[in-house]
Amino acid sequence: MAQLLESFMLICFGCSWPISVVRNIRSHSAKSMSLGFILLIIAGYTAGIAAKVCTKSYSYVLAVYIFNLLAVTANLVVYFINRTYDRRAEQEELSTREITPEAAK
Repeated sequence: MAQLLESFMLICFGCSWPISVVRNIRSHSAKSMSLGFILLIIAGYTAGIAAKVCTKSYSYVLAVYIFNLLAVTANLVVYFINRTYDRRAEQEELSTREITPEAAK
């Protein structure tokens, strides 16, 4: 029963991570993302996987942990891609300000 409840919790989280990845890809911005939060979640899933390996509890729950870890890691990759987009947008905004006639006054 405990594994079933743990699986249900992980599946609930697991459904939200792909949605978050898609939303973050579409936003092209890391401004609503938190690197610390993503790393904390990755550490938590890694600890959960390590606990399953240490106790030799190789069941479907381990597969759900791994899926969630991969989804959050995808969010980490998207974070760095979006941060690059944010930096480019800031540079473009600065260069636009320098070119405008108002900036020349």
